[in-house]
Amino acid sequence: MERFRKIWLRIVLAAASLVVVVLLLMLLAGVFHDKVDSEAGRAAGTSAGRYPAERIGEAVARDLPQSEWAVGTVRAIHRTTLGARLLSTVVGVHVEAGQDVARDEVLVELDDRDLKARLAQVEAGVEVAQATWDQAKSDFERISPLAADGSASAFELTTATNALRTAQAQHERAVQDRLEAETALTYTVIRAPVSGRIVDKLVDVGDMVTPGQPLVTMYDPTRMQLVATVRESLRQRLEVGQQVSVKLDVLDHPCEATVAEIVPEAATASRSFEVKVTGPCPPGVYPGMFGQLGVPLGSRRAVCVPGAAVRRVGQLDLVRVIEGDQTRRRLVQLGRPADDGLVEVLSGLSPGERVVLPESVDSSSEADRAG
Repeated sequence: MERFRKIWLRIVLAAASLVVVVLLLMLLAGVFHDKVDSEAGRAAGTSAGRYPAERIGEAVARDLPQSEWAVGTVRAIHRTTLGARLLSTVVGVHVEAGQDVARDEVLVELDDRDLKARLAQVEAGVEVAQATWDQAKSDFERISPLAADGSASAFELTTATNALRTAQAQHERAVQDRLEAETALTYTVIRAPVSGRIVDKLVDVGDMVTPGQPLVTMYDPTRMQLVATVRESLRQRLEVGQQVSVKLDVLDHPCEATVAEIVPEAATASRSFEVKVTGPCPPGVYPGMFGQLGVPLGSRRAVCVPGAAVRRVGQLDLVRVIEGDQTRRRLVQLGRPADDGLVEVLSGLSPGERVVLPESVDSSSEADRAG
């Protein structure tokens, strides 16, 4: 008997718990409250009743632009990798990753002792060639008058002429050798070709570098672009110079950009095109960031309501609609925010219906909560 009593007690407790839960859900759903706003009064017009005109909004029809978003990546327009042009040892590294540098600033220095010695040898050779040229010129100027009056033979004149030409050619070669040595010496100092930001330094002091080996990578942070992949069917909707919208994860709103280049070749696997867009570079944007390019698709008619009129309760979006001399709460499905503090309503309202605005209207914050 005691066993059956315990079973019945458990059943009664379970039923009571279920009733309590159901009552709580009904209370939260507003079953026990009057659906008619008791504060609304019997006259809810714009000139009488509880709500003044400034607290009454209207659902309106708007033409909203449509677009399809193509995924892309932020890249630098000018990205440079500086490399070595000779075999040498690194004796100085003056940059770190993330450092901003100016044009012609010294980034890396290489050992230049052998090149300086080579330059000294070449300069000595230039002096020798200059002396030889001066002597040949003097001999030619002395023999030429003598050959004119027959005091010197034609052979002597020819010999002096050839010696002058040879000395001149040797001098020119020595000068070019000096220019080559001076140019090679400049390869030991790697400077920034433009003002920019260091991405990475790839060598340290003491490293042996070879011709063509990368030393430093840098880019211009003021010239950025978004490279997006646009499918073939949308390619015809874009053209160079067109203004488009771009969304970046680091920004809380879309920004305007200009189509700078459309690569005239589709990827075989995806049948898509690369589209490059540029614009004013906002702060905090770095290469490799995720972004989206909005491809315009025209416009569509939509119902919009002031965002301040929307109240969010849990996962539900509600508005208070004026129906005759009463107001009723109505569930709506929202779309995306529009201009002028409006938000798109996908279902639940028709154009021309009036809605109640809160007493303290902060359209921007209410629209954000509604969206």
